[in-house]
Amino acid sequence: MGLNAGSWLLAAAAALGDLMKIDLERFGLKDVPVDADTVFTFAEGLAGFPDCRQFKIFHEEGKATVFWLQSLDDADLSFPIVPPQSLDLEYQIELSDADCALLALESADDASVGLIVYRNEAAGGTIAANTRSPIILNASNRRGMQKVLQDVHPTLLYRAR
Repeated sequence: MGLNAGSWLLAAAAALGDLMKIDLERFGLKDVPVDADTVFTFAEGLAGFPDCRQFKIFHEEGKATVFWLQSLDDADLSFPIVPPQSLDLEYQIELSDADCALLALESADDASVGLIVYRNEAAGGTIAANTRSPIILNASNRRGMQKVLQDVHPTLLYRAR
């Protein structure tokens, strides 16, 4: 099993007690320590961002309903993600053998699903979720992927409560 350079650097920095730090300008935060346990590797990147492969997952203090998928390869790239259950969705995804191999997924219990959400200004500022391309995370080894689905309505609109 090989490690890519990003994973190796994070592991080496953590071993030396010198955590990597990033600036989260969107939140007005500087020098935020990056704990290796919060970094997921996306071997194939995300749709439209194939070179962004290392992502930190976090949430704002007191706001654990929306998580952020922050690229460590491009500081300007982050996506808000939510669990489908928070949108009252019962969401089941069939993963292929290739998907399971990419995630090194041995048990369905290790998999988590997240949906990228966005504000649809064309629809009056309604909050929408990208149900066609969910984020799949393997919590046991911190690998992730974006699964492009064919047989789902492309956008599910959800009004923030």
